[in-house]
Amino acid sequence: MVTTIYVDGMRSVHCVRAVFTALNAVDGIASAEVSMGRAVLEHDGRASAAEVTAAVEALGYSVREVSEQRRRLVIRGDHGEDSTGS
Repeated sequence: MVTTIYVDGMRSVHCVRAVFTALNAVDGIASAEVSMGRAVLEHDGRASAAEVTAAVEALGYSVREVSEQRRRLVIRGDHGEDSTGS
């Protein structure tokens, strides 16, 4: 899953680092790309919007919006073919 959060109150590189650190401590998050006012998270579904929001708001920032996008990860070679290639 990919979750994008929009954060108010981030004003410096320190803010970005603090949010990055807090989000990476949430169970299930595989990666976090954090920039001023926004974070894009890839996770396995265990990280709920409420947990992500709580982690950011514990730092004193406000989460304005959370957008979740479910997507299926395609495994290389998985095209519905059997081992014979048919």
